[in-house]
Amino acid sequence: MTTRIKGVLSPVVTPFDSNLKPDAPRFVRHCQWLLDNQVGLAVFGTNSEANSLTLAERMHLLDALVEQGLDASRMMPGTGSCTIEDTVQLTAQAVKHGCAGVLMLPPFYYKGVTDEGLYRYFSEVIQRVGDARLRIYLYHIPPVSQVPISLALIERLLKDYPQAIAGVKDSSGDWNNTLAMLEQFQPHGFDVFAGSETFLLETLRHGGAGCISATANVNPAAIHALYAHWQDADADERQQALNAVRSAFQKHVMIPAMKRAVAHWSGIDTWAGVRPPLVELDDAAGRQLIDDLQALKFEMPGMRA
Repeated sequence: MTTRIKGVLSPVVTPFDSNLKPDAPRFVRHCQWLLDNQVGLAVFGTNSEANSLTLAERMHLLDALVEQGLDASRMMPGTGSCTIEDTVQLTAQAVKHGCAGVLMLPPFYYKGVTDEGLYRYFSEVIQRVGDARLRIYLYHIPPVSQVPISLALIERLLKDYPQAIAGVKDSSGDWNNTLAMLEQFQPHGFDVFAGSETFLLETLRHGGAGCISATANVNPAAIHALYAHWQDADADERQQALNAVRSAFQKHVMIPAMKRAVAHWSGIDTWAGVRPPLVELDDAAGRQLIDDLQALKFEMPGMRA
């Protein structure tokens, strides 16, 4: 049986070369650095620019991670797409590689769809993958997808697919929604991950599994330290320090900001590149970000090649 994943995971940022192609060796190196800092790999999440990647690119990058010997049991690839067949292919690949689970967006192009339609989508994927090792973590991110995953839908999916439906990433930004998921479903073995380390401490205090957070790309060790020491006397102080770092990034568009930080601390300027329609931080914004982070004594040890 696939081991349930816990702790802190990063939706890994994707490096591109000068032709806007994914740079697999740099991607592997960043993933290894994250693992070295005790953070799991939610590759192909929102902050990975996953929906700017083709199906073939995502499959190639996942193959590259496994071929280079990275631990698939620490991976939760994002596999949700607007097409059932693409989702099935990505999900089946992740299961074959022994990934701990998959993070699955709902089909997000059509708005105002019913719970019945979403239920049919997830049901079709589960049945077509047809593998008892499958563990799906539902990805609730209504500010971006505009297609929410309701509590009623979770309840129905859990009832019909109690093994396959393993948990959720709640990126609603609404603590009351996260709390409702924890209270209603966590006692039944449903793992709830906060969508930001801002909610990590409260999530853990209510029995949650951890967080899947953008800034785990750049601040992995400190976020993991809160996960590991959430019952210690200084837990609230640790949470406040994490919030300060995240706030520095949130003054900017998150993906370009994180890539700018990786570029600065790695010494590899091309890390700052993003795929259109995203745009890199301009020089002034980039300098402001680095100045703000340095004022917080922020560092990325081991990042420089």
